[in-house]
Amino acid sequence: MAHQAGGQRPAPRPVPETCETQAYLQDYGALLDYLTCPSLVVDRRWNVVMANSAFETLFRGVRPHPTAMPGDNFLRFVLFHPDAGEILGEHEAGWCLPMLVQLRTALERYGHDHELQAVRRDVAQDPIMEAAFRQGLPHWIRAVGEAATRLDGAVRLLLHPDPRRGRTECRIVEESPQRLRELGYRRLSLVLRDPRRPAAAVRRPRRQRGTGSHLTVVPATDS
Repeated sequence: MAHQAGGQRPAPRPVPETCETQAYLQDYGALLDYLTCPSLVVDRRWNVVMANSAFETLFRGVRPHPTAMPGDNFLRFVLFHPDAGEILGEHEAGWCLPMLVQLRTALERYGHDHELQAVRRDVAQDPIMEAAFRQGLPHWIRAVGEAATRLDGAVRLLLHPDPRRGRTECRIVEESPQRLRELGYRRLSLVLRDPRRPAAAVRRPRRQRGTGSHLTVVPATDS
């Protein structure tokens, strides 16, 4: 039904125990594999419920990580995996900060959720990321506008491992049918744009593999 980028998770995530729902999700997974663009279905915690082979291809080169594999939890991958910036271009402004906004929104809606609270605690362990979450986000949102923080419709830079693609842009499209929404899931697709079109320049400072924080745009501050 689904490919898990970066390896298999130890056990499948639970879904409602009805034959109809299982059949629907199996068919939906088959639909994803017809798509040529990387696509994934996530729950409210950003756990990856299913993803297609194009998604697996995009992230096939990432190194193993105990908690932040792209096929397990996409939020954790963006925020914590040391290889994320090697694929997600302009990683800080284009991906990290918008995903911190997604985390904040999810916590506002589901503040009791243990998995989201665990992500929040991990953010707090990184002084720069914590400063971005607590003090930096309001300033950044005022600077770029609320629309720039949304994922649906956003154009982001990708550094695709396929040399025929290479450095290219994608448009993030969120499109979830009602049945998927009723299950608490949503689908995101990274629609790859024509690689012949010039992409925005990468302004992300070069970071050594394996270093701690992903963020440099928001300095750590004493609170």
